[in-house]
Parts: sequence; C-alpha cells; structure tokens
Amino acid sequence: MSRFKLYTGIFVVLMALSTTQALVERTGLVDFDAPGTYWTAFGVILALSFVKATFVATYYMHLRWEPRSVTYLFLGGLFVALALTTAAAYSIL
Repeated sequence: MSRFKLYTGIFVVLMALSTTQALVERTGLVDFDAPGTYWTAFGVILALSFVKATFVATYYMHLRWEPRSVTYLFLGGLFVALALTTAAAYSIL
C-alpha cells in the first residue's frame, strides 16, 4: 500500500508541474515579443521538464532501485538530450 501512495503522490506532483508548464506557455504570462522573456520562459519550461523527467526515471522506470552504473548511463543520455534541445532552440531563432 505504501508504494501505491508513493506513486499517487508522484503522479500528483507530475500533474502539477505539467499544469504549471502549460500555464507558462499558454496563458500569456510571458510576452514573447519582449526581449529576454522568451529565454526566461524557455528556462522555466526546461527546468520543469528536467524535474519531471527525473521523477519519471527515478520512480516509474525504477532507476532508484537499479545499480548506480545504469543510473549514470541514463543521466549521460539525459545530458546529451538536454544539449541537443538547447542547440535546437538556437536554430529556431
């Protein structure tokens, strides 16, 4: 029963982070025409995505209970994906 509560709690946190991410992107809280606000919103969305990916990988993919070498391999891939996403953001502008 404790695992069920843990997974439910993580689901609620992930839903709150996703809602926050959508609000930053959609509600006009950020004026994308003003200089610098695009990068602020991009940074907030990227940070929220990183936190969500960490929760999913740690608990739903069971990396918390895997050997550390598997965790380090995953984190390396996550770092490369982050670098590629950042590079792609520069090509959009």
